[in-house]
Amino acid sequence: MNLPNLLTLSRIPILFVIVGLLYLPLPGARVLAAIFFALGAFTDYLDGYYARKMGIVSNFGKLMDALTDKVFMVGLFIAFLAAGLLPAWALPLLLLILAREFLITGLRLVAASEGIVLAAEKSGKHKTVSQIVAASLLLAAEMVRVDLAQLFPDWVFPGLLYAGWGFFVLATFLTISSGAGYLIRYWSIFTGQVPGKKEDERGQG
Repeated sequence: MNLPNLLTLSRIPILFVIVGLLYLPLPGARVLAAIFFALGAFTDYLDGYYARKMGIVSNFGKLMDALTDKVFMVGLFIAFLAAGLLPAWALPLLLLILAREFLITGLRLVAASEGIVLAAEKSGKHKTVSQIVAASLLLAAEMVRVDLAQLFPDWVFPGLLYAGWGFFVLATFLTISSGAGYLIRYWSIFTGQVPGKKEDERGQG
């Protein structure tokens, strides 16, 4: 266990802190939730940075980085749905995201068992960015509604909320399309026709 892997795994307890703050009936709790979200997102940069700087990039780190990213973002969206920040129609979209993440994680694990580390692709990075933007907007909306309502006009909360919904829909589309791209490109791994080993730097899938 080293610093990059500790930073990677720290996103799991940070997720629980954010969810707890969303339900904590205290002034400023939502502001703290947004701060912890920013901290969690920043660890995604720091773990890769220190892994490369310290020369300790590992297959375990690559796999855990991708896995904790998925747990972090999907866990947040589940919490948003339960808290009413996402509407009921978002449930099927969230299930699609969850199914995609399970499939790609399974694909990565099968590949890892064959000594292959799947390359991070631009489509995966795009879907991660769209998920982060969606979560940021939804957290900002809740922060304005509960803690900062007196500082902003009435239209700011619904504006942030609807923008968050829009980016969530976009994130769903990008998540499904990138997942389909992975399955098509690496289908031979599932069928047992293992290609040559592929290596890539830490990144999201």
